Amino acid sequence: MIKIRYIYLFFYLILFFGACTSHPPVMPEVPKEGETKMGFSFSVENIIPTIWWRHSLNNYTDVGFKLGIPISGTGIDINRLLMKKDRRWDMLNLAYSISPNSSLDLTYYMFKVHKKEKLSFLKPPIRTRWRAFRLMIIPDGTYDNPSTRGSKVSTRLGFLFGRRFGEKWGFETGYFHDLKAGWSSSDDYPHKDLEKPHWPTQFSRGMGVSVQLFLYLPSSEKN
Repeated sequence: MIKIRYIYLFFYLILFFGACTSHPPVMPEVPKEGETKMGFSFSVENIIPTIWWRHSLNNYTDVGFKLGIPISGTGIDINRLLMKKDRRWDMLNLAYSISPNSSLDLTYYMFKVHKKEKLSFLKPPIRTRWRAFRLMIIPDGTYDNPSTRGSKVSTRLGFLFGRRFGEKWGFETGYFHDLKAGWSSSDDYPHKDLEKPHWPTQFSRGMGVSVQLFLYLPSSEKN
């Protein structure tokens, strides 16, 4: 029942808050050397699902690649484990995603496994939650005002949280605000393109919304 409610909420958000940016998928596990993970992401930002892969270079670092259709949502990222203690670990992620408002994300993740779950070296934890702080930069958005120097750059700060609620499913949501553009649209920082079909610009409030649903597939070792 909980999974169905998450899915209904997700598609409701797609209809009302769809935007034009993209963010990296989250694999709530510590890297394991030589292991490759894959899955799908369904996101408000991208609307069309993306398929992604993660490969662990060692027990501290993994690299990811996601492929959008036809290209929007495609991106690369790298994770680095910073700290691990008992049921907690922190990771730093650097990502670049291609979209109408392509973005560079720097995210500090903090993961925690539920205290009632038994830890095992052979099986990754399932009941995992995370929260994170993200710096998001859109260096070359869809809107450009030649009279204002640097007007194309949108710099955003925000917070996100997520959880894995089964072996196959995970969910994440967050918001990243552009302090320069603010909440109200202006001539220098419009939230919608002035020309039809009036797509969201890099300064749109909706551009800061992130909602993702993850489908995790079996790892390469199980295959």
